[in-house]
Amino acid sequence: MKKRFLCFTLLMVLILSFTAAAESTLSDMDAVSARMQTMTLEEKVGQLFIIRVDALDLSQPVTQVNDAWAEGMLSLSEEMTQALQKYPVGGVVLSGKNIADQHQLLSFTEALKNAGKIPLFIAVDEEGGLVARLANTPALNLHRYESAMAVGKSGDPEDAADMGKTIGSYLRLYGFNMNFAPVADVFTNPLNTVIGSRAFSTDAGTVAQMTRAFADELQQNRIIPVFKHFPGHGDTAEDSHTGLAVSYKTWEEMLACEWLPYETLTKLDCVMTAHVATPNVTGNMLPSTMSEEILRGVLRDELGFSGVILTDSMDMGAITEAYTPGEAAVQCILAGCDMVLGPENLQEAYDALLSAVKNGDIPEERIDESVYRVLTLKESYGILN
Repeated sequence: MKKRFLCFTLLMVLILSFTAAAESTLSDMDAVSARMQTMTLEEKVGQLFIIRVDALDLSQPVTQVNDAWAEGMLSLSEEMTQALQKYPVGGVVLSGKNIADQHQLLSFTEALKNAGKIPLFIAVDEEGGLVARLANTPALNLHRYESAMAVGKSGDPEDAADMGKTIGSYLRLYGFNMNFAPVADVFTNPLNTVIGSRAFSTDAGTVAQMTRAFADELQQNRIIPVFKHFPGHGDTAEDSHTGLAVSYKTWEEMLACEWLPYETLTKLDCVMTAHVATPNVTGNMLPSTMSEEILRGVLRDELGFSGVILTDSMDMGAITEAYTPGEAAVQCILAGCDMVLGPENLQEAYDALLSAVKNGDIPEERIDESVYRVLTLKESYGILN
């Protein structure tokens, strides 16, 4: 009798625990859905953009906004706050020109946290090594890494975990919640000048272990990791900053190498696309950022990724040489991206995407699909709170 009662008690505990977990999940889902029901179409479209923070200063010419070496905004002005109401974007990214010292950076990110009706992704490129906007600012006096490749030489994921923990800790301290890292590219082409030592290794298995370990530590610090650059930029000879890059590998070859690190993804990760054409996978020269076959066929269906997909910066030569800001924004959303990063011209891109929904070129259901993913990610990391 005592054994039966104990078994029954344990069963009831398990049932109640499962029910509580399910109710919690449903509660989160309902919170996102409920929030979406209160949003205007303009607010929904806005959530699909992550922009350079300087783009909120509408008086700046786009050439200055997109120039990493030009003078940058160091604080949030009243005019920028008003621009955020007109263009209610989902997030902003800070670069080196937006960072001066500890006090300035903390004040800036704190102001940004409270600026939007819907809290923002506050992102930065902090890979460690050459691309490290905070660590490469001398006034912050942060630990600087030689490169991801140097960390990856040991082959020990714990070294990448330590790197992720260090970077995640200071990003959280300075008010960020998203990092455009880790670099999940496999450096297999010696002629590649854009990836090089930014990759953890020339071996796909090592890259997969290292990126996962790095990302896990970012998540421990409530920093969203962004795996990049899908479907793979490590085997290209071209630099997508200046023109379209091309990988000539087949589906099978990429599955065994470039896509291996992306098999570790969870819905709490993000993926950044590359402006790389894969003619032997898709049969055309479309940049992957605008390829439904790559985004839906490979990343969603083949690899099972259900999280947020964002583009690489849309002010890069691979895009601007062939598309207007409006065309580019519409095409990547139609192809399956959830967020448009760094459009060459915010106003043009936003207006074009909004018009495409209003005139039926993009169904509002398609927008809702991405907005739901974006808000769910924000909810998961406590950003909406």
